[in-house]
Amino acid sequence: MNSTQEFSETVPDHTASIGSGTPTLYVVATPIGHLQDISARALEVLRAADEILCEDTRTSNVLLRHYGINAKLSALHDYNETHKTKAVMQKLEAGQTLALISDAGTPLISDPGYILVAAARAAGFTVRAVPGPCALIAALSICGLPCDRFCFEGFLPANSKGRRDKLTALQDEPRTLVFYESTHRITEMLADVVAVFGADRAVSVVKEITKHFENAFTGAASVISEKIAGDSNLQRGEFVVIIQGAPEKGDAEIEARRAFAILSESMTKSQAAKLAAKLTGVSRRVIYADVQE
Repeated sequence: MNSTQEFSETVPDHTASIGSGTPTLYVVATPIGHLQDISARALEVLRAADEILCEDTRTSNVLLRHYGINAKLSALHDYNETHKTKAVMQKLEAGQTLALISDAGTPLISDPGYILVAAARAAGFTVRAVPGPCALIAALSICGLPCDRFCFEGFLPANSKGRRDKLTALQDEPRTLVFYESTHRITEMLADVVAVFGADRAVSVVKEITKHFENAFTGAASVISEKIAGDSNLQRGEFVVIIQGAPEKGDAEIEARRAFAILSESMTKSQAAKLAAKLTGVSRRVIYADVQE
Protein backbone atom coordinates (compact mmCIF):
# COMPACT_ATOMS: atom_id res chain seq x y z
CA MET A 1 0.00 0.00 0.00
CA ASN A 2 1.51 3.36 -0.99
CA SER A 3 1.43 6.55 1.08
CA THR A 4 -1.37 8.06 -1.02
CA GLN A 5 -3.63 5.07 -0.35
CA GLU A 6 -2.83 5.17 3.34
CA PHE A 7 -3.72 8.86 3.50
CA SER A 8 -7.01 8.48 1.63
CA GLU A 9 -8.10 5.64 3.90
CA THR A 10 -7.36 7.45 7.14
CA VAL A 11 -8.91 10.83 6.30
CA PRO A 12 -12.72 10.90 5.90
CA ASP A 13 -14.00 12.20 2.57
CA HIS A 14 -16.73 14.64 3.61
CA THR A 15 -17.50 15.57 0.00
CA ALA A 16 -18.67 12.03 -0.68
CA SER A 17 -22.00 12.77 1.03
CA ILE A 18 -22.74 15.97 -0.92
CA GLY A 19 -26.09 15.70 -2.63
CA SER A 20 -26.93 12.43 -0.88
CA GLY A 21 -29.89 13.90 1.00
CA THR A 22 -27.99 14.47 4.24
CA PRO A 23 -28.76 18.09 5.18
CA THR A 24 -25.49 19.97 5.52
CA LEU A 25 -24.41 23.58 5.62
CA TYR A 26 -20.90 24.08 4.25
CA VAL A 27 -19.07 27.26 5.25
CA VAL A 28 -16.75 27.79 2.30
CA ALA A 29 -13.76 30.14 2.15
CA THR A 30 -13.26 31.86 -1.21
CA PRO A 31 -10.37 33.92 -2.65
CA ILE A 32 -9.61 37.34 -1.17
CA GLY A 33 -8.29 38.60 -4.48
CA HIS A 34 -6.47 36.08 -6.64
CA LEU A 35 -9.07 33.75 -8.15
CA GLN A 36 -6.69 30.78 -8.10
CA ASP A 37 -6.59 30.83 -4.29
CA ILE A 38 -9.40 28.32 -3.88
CA SER A 39 -9.19 24.68 -2.94
CA ALA A 40 -10.30 21.71 -5.03
CA ARG A 41 -12.63 20.72 -2.21
CA ALA A 42 -14.25 24.18 -2.16
CA LEU A 43 -14.94 23.95 -5.89
CA GLU A 44 -16.42 20.47 -5.47
CA VAL A 45 -18.73 21.65 -2.71
CA LEU A 46 -19.86 24.70 -4.68
CA ARG A 47 -20.59 22.56 -7.76
CA ALA A 48 -22.62 20.03 -5.78
CA ALA A 49 -24.57 22.38 -3.48
CA ASP A 50 -28.29 22.75 -4.05
CA GLU A 51 -27.93 26.45 -3.34
CA ILE A 52 -25.12 28.90 -2.56
CA LEU A 53 -25.78 31.65 -0.05
CA CYS A 54 -23.65 34.74 -0.67
CA GLU A 55 -23.38 38.41 0.28
CA ASP A 56 -23.71 39.83 -3.23
CA THR A 57 -24.75 37.63 -6.15
CA ARG A 58 -22.95 39.91 -8.62
CA THR A 59 -19.62 39.52 -6.80
CA SER A 60 -19.97 35.77 -6.34
CA ASN A 61 -20.98 35.27 -9.96
CA VAL A 62 -17.53 36.46 -11.06
CA LEU A 63 -15.91 33.58 -9.16
CA LEU A 64 -18.46 30.99 -10.22
CA ARG A 65 -18.31 31.95 -13.90
CA HIS A 66 -14.51 31.75 -13.78
CA TYR A 67 -14.78 28.09 -12.76
CA GLY A 68 -17.80 27.24 -14.89
CA ILE A 69 -20.11 26.70 -11.93
CA ASN A 70 -23.77 27.21 -12.74
CA ALA A 71 -25.32 27.23 -9.29
CA LYS A 72 -28.42 28.69 -7.73
CA LEU A 73 -27.39 31.82 -5.81
CA SER A 74 -29.28 33.49 -3.01
CA ALA A 75 -28.30 36.67 -1.17
CA LEU A 76 -27.63 36.48 2.58
CA HIS A 77 -26.18 39.67 4.06
CA ASP A 78 -26.25 41.85 7.16
CA TYR A 79 -29.62 43.34 6.29
CA ASN A 80 -31.58 40.13 5.65
CA GLU A 81 -29.77 37.40 7.59
CA THR A 82 -32.21 37.25 10.51
CA HIS A 83 -35.20 37.01 8.19
CA LYS A 84 -33.48 34.69 5.71
CA THR A 85 -32.32 32.16 8.32
CA LYS A 86 -35.84 30.78 8.81
CA ALA A 87 -36.13 29.98 5.09
CA VAL A 88 -32.68 28.39 5.07
CA MET A 89 -33.64 26.17 8.00
CA GLN A 90 -36.63 24.92 5.99
CA LYS A 91 -34.33 23.98 3.12
CA LEU A 92 -32.04 22.05 5.45
CA GLU A 93 -35.06 20.28 6.91
CA ALA A 94 -35.94 19.25 3.36
CA GLY A 95 -32.54 17.55 3.10
CA GLN A 96 -30.76 20.10 0.93
CA THR A 97 -27.03 20.75 0.82
CA LEU A 98 -26.21 24.45 1.14
CA ALA A 99 -22.98 26.40 0.86
CA LEU A 100 -22.33 29.72 2.57
CA ILE A 101 -19.72 32.07 1.07
CA SER A 102 -18.83 35.73 1.54
CA ASP A 103 -17.67 38.26 -1.04
CA ALA A 104 -14.10 37.31 -0.18
CA GLY A 105 -12.30 35.16 2.35
CA THR A 106 -13.77 33.13 5.19
CA PRO A 107 -17.45 33.72 6.05
CA LEU A 108 -18.34 35.10 9.51
CA ILE A 109 -14.93 36.81 9.93
CA SER A 110 -16.24 40.41 9.87
CA ASP A 111 -18.81 39.07 7.41
CA PRO A 112 -22.40 37.75 7.68
CA GLY A 113 -23.20 34.17 8.67
CA TYR A 114 -23.07 33.95 12.46
CA ILE A 115 -26.85 33.98 12.93
CA LEU A 116 -27.30 31.28 10.30
CA VAL A 117 -24.51 29.01 11.55
CA ALA A 118 -25.66 29.33 15.16
CA ALA A 119 -29.24 28.49 14.18
CA ALA A 120 -28.19 25.51 12.05
CA ARG A 121 -26.09 24.04 14.85
CA ALA A 122 -28.82 24.67 17.44
CA ALA A 123 -31.28 22.81 15.20
CA GLY A 124 -28.93 19.82 15.00
CA PHE A 125 -27.89 20.16 11.36
CA THR A 126 -24.38 19.31 10.23
CA VAL A 127 -22.18 22.36 9.67
CA ARG A 128 -18.84 21.76 7.99
CA ALA A 129 -15.94 24.12 7.31
CA VAL A 130 -14.19 24.20 3.95
CA PRO A 131 -11.15 26.26 4.99
CA GLY A 132 -9.16 28.58 2.82
CA PRO A 133 -8.17 32.24 2.46
CA CYS A 134 -8.57 34.69 5.33
CA ALA A 135 -7.15 38.22 5.05
CA LEU A 136 -6.13 38.57 8.69
CA ILE A 137 -4.19 35.28 8.71
CA ALA A 138 -2.54 36.01 5.37
CA ALA A 139 -1.48 39.47 6.55
CA LEU A 140 -0.11 38.15 9.84
CA SER A 141 2.00 35.61 7.97
CA ILE A 142 3.93 38.29 6.07
CA CYS A 143 3.93 41.34 8.36
CA GLY A 144 7.06 40.53 10.33
CA LEU A 145 5.43 41.15 13.72
CA PRO A 146 4.87 38.48 16.41
CA CYS A 147 1.96 36.23 15.43
CA ASP A 148 2.14 33.42 17.98
CA ARG A 149 -0.58 35.23 19.94
CA PHE A 150 -2.91 37.81 18.47
CA CYS A 151 -6.23 39.54 19.07
CA PHE A 152 -8.54 40.22 16.11
CA GLU A 153 -10.72 43.31 16.60
CA GLY A 154 -12.31 43.64 13.16
CA PHE A 155 -13.32 47.17 12.14
CA LEU A 156 -12.93 50.06 14.55
CA PRO A 157 -15.74 52.62 15.04
CA ALA A 158 -16.18 55.04 12.15
CA ASN A 159 -15.72 58.23 14.21
CA SER A 160 -12.44 59.37 15.74
CA LYS A 161 -13.67 59.49 19.34
CA GLY A 162 -15.01 55.95 19.11
CA ARG A 163 -11.77 54.75 17.53
CA ARG A 164 -9.59 56.39 20.14
CA ASP A 165 -11.73 55.07 22.99
CA LYS A 166 -11.46 51.54 21.61
CA LEU A 167 -7.72 51.83 20.97
CA THR A 168 -7.17 53.25 24.46
CA ALA A 169 -8.95 50.24 25.95
CA LEU A 170 -6.47 48.02 24.05
CA GLN A 171 -3.39 50.09 24.86
CA ASP A 172 -1.92 47.60 27.32
CA GLU A 173 -2.90 44.44 25.40
CA PRO A 174 0.29 42.31 25.12
CA ARG A 175 -0.95 40.29 22.15
CA THR A 176 -0.51 41.52 18.58
CA LEU A 177 -3.62 43.47 17.54
CA VAL A 178 -5.25 42.99 14.14
CA PHE A 179 -7.82 45.31 12.54
CA TYR A 180 -9.57 45.67 9.22
CA GLU A 181 -9.91 49.16 7.75
CA SER A 182 -11.42 50.73 4.64
CA THR A 183 -9.95 53.10 2.09
CA HIS A 184 -12.13 55.92 3.44
CA ARG A 185 -10.70 55.88 6.97
CA ILE A 186 -7.18 54.45 6.76
CA THR A 187 -5.33 57.77 7.19
CA GLU A 188 -7.50 58.87 10.12
CA MET A 189 -7.23 55.44 11.74
CA LEU A 190 -3.42 55.46 11.55
CA ALA A 191 -3.29 58.99 12.97
CA ASP A 192 -5.35 57.76 15.93
CA VAL A 193 -3.02 54.78 16.36
CA VAL A 194 -0.06 57.17 16.65
CA ALA A 195 -1.95 59.38 19.11
CA VAL A 196 -2.92 56.46 21.37
CA PHE A 197 -0.03 53.98 21.06
CA GLY A 198 2.75 56.46 20.46
CA ALA A 199 5.00 57.24 17.51
CA ASP A 200 7.36 54.31 18.08
CA ARG A 201 4.95 51.37 18.42
CA ALA A 202 5.58 48.89 15.60
CA VAL A 203 2.78 48.80 13.04
CA SER A 204 2.23 46.89 9.80
CA VAL A 205 -0.21 47.89 7.08
CA VAL A 206 -1.03 45.24 4.48
CA LYS A 207 -3.19 46.42 1.58
CA GLU A 208 -4.92 44.64 -1.30
CA ILE A 209 -3.45 41.29 -0.29
CA THR A 210 -3.13 38.81 -3.22
CA LYS A 211 -4.31 41.53 -5.63
CA HIS A 212 -2.36 43.44 -8.28
CA PHE A 213 -1.55 46.39 -6.03
CA GLU A 214 -0.64 44.37 -2.93
CA ASN A 215 1.71 46.16 -0.57
CA ALA A 216 2.94 45.66 2.99
CA PHE A 217 4.68 48.24 5.17
CA THR A 218 6.09 47.59 8.64
CA GLY A 219 7.79 50.11 10.90
CA ALA A 220 7.23 52.74 13.57
CA ALA A 221 3.62 53.92 13.75
CA SER A 222 4.47 57.53 12.91
CA VAL A 223 6.56 56.52 9.89
CA ILE A 224 3.86 54.24 8.48
CA SER A 225 1.15 56.82 9.14
CA GLU A 226 3.09 59.55 7.32
CA LYS A 227 3.88 57.22 4.41
CA ILE A 228 0.22 56.34 3.83
CA ALA A 229 -0.99 59.91 4.37
CA GLY A 230 1.55 61.23 1.88
CA ASP A 231 0.59 59.02 -1.05
CA SER A 232 -3.02 58.91 -2.29
CA ASN A 233 -2.32 55.69 -4.20
CA LEU A 234 -1.45 53.92 -0.94
CA GLN A 235 -4.80 54.98 0.53
CA ARG A 236 -6.80 52.91 -1.95
CA GLY A 237 -7.98 49.39 -1.32
CA GLU A 238 -8.77 47.14 1.60
CA PHE A 239 -6.43 47.12 4.58
CA VAL A 240 -5.29 44.91 7.43
CA VAL A 241 -3.62 46.96 10.16
CA ILE A 242 -1.45 45.06 12.63
CA ILE A 243 -0.10 46.63 15.83
CA GLN A 244 2.58 45.04 17.97
CA GLY A 245 1.34 44.27 21.46
CA ALA A 246 2.41 46.16 24.55
CA PRO A 247 5.39 44.85 26.51
CA GLU A 248 4.38 42.36 29.18
CA LYS A 249 3.67 44.37 32.30
CA GLY A 250 6.24 42.59 34.41
CA ASP A 251 9.00 43.12 31.84
CA ALA A 252 8.16 46.79 31.40
CA GLU A 253 8.20 47.43 35.12
CA ILE A 254 11.56 45.69 35.49
CA GLU A 255 12.97 47.93 32.76
CA ALA A 256 11.41 50.98 34.41
CA ARG A 257 13.03 50.19 37.75
CA ARG A 258 16.39 49.62 36.07
CA ALA A 259 16.13 52.89 34.15
CA PHE A 260 15.08 54.78 37.29
CA ALA A 261 18.03 53.42 39.27
CA ILE A 262 20.54 54.44 36.59
CA LEU A 263 19.01 57.87 35.99
CA SER A 264 18.78 58.62 39.73
CA GLU A 265 22.55 58.66 39.88
CA SER A 266 22.73 61.83 37.78
CA MET A 267 19.42 63.65 38.44
CA THR A 268 16.70 64.08 41.03
CA LYS A 269 14.33 61.21 41.72
CA SER A 270 11.47 63.23 40.28
CA GLN A 271 13.34 63.84 37.03
CA ALA A 272 14.51 60.21 36.91
CA ALA A 273 10.98 58.91 37.37
CA LYS A 274 9.62 61.23 34.69
CA LEU A 275 12.28 60.18 32.17
CA ALA A 276 12.03 56.47 33.04
CA ALA A 277 8.27 56.67 32.50
CA LYS A 278 8.78 58.26 29.10
CA LEU A 279 11.33 55.64 28.07
CA THR A 280 9.37 52.57 29.18
CA GLY A 281 5.72 53.59 29.09
CA VAL A 282 5.29 52.74 32.78
CA SER A 283 3.56 55.51 34.73
CA ARG A 284 5.53 57.57 37.27
CA ARG A 285 3.03 56.48 39.93
CA VAL A 286 3.93 52.83 39.36
CA ILE A 287 7.67 53.62 39.35
CA TYR A 288 7.42 55.48 42.66
CA ALA A 289 5.37 52.63 44.14
CA ASP A 290 8.02 50.13 43.05
CA VAL A 291 10.79 52.22 44.63
CA GLN A 292 8.94 52.44 47.95
CA GLU A 293 8.38 48.66 48.15
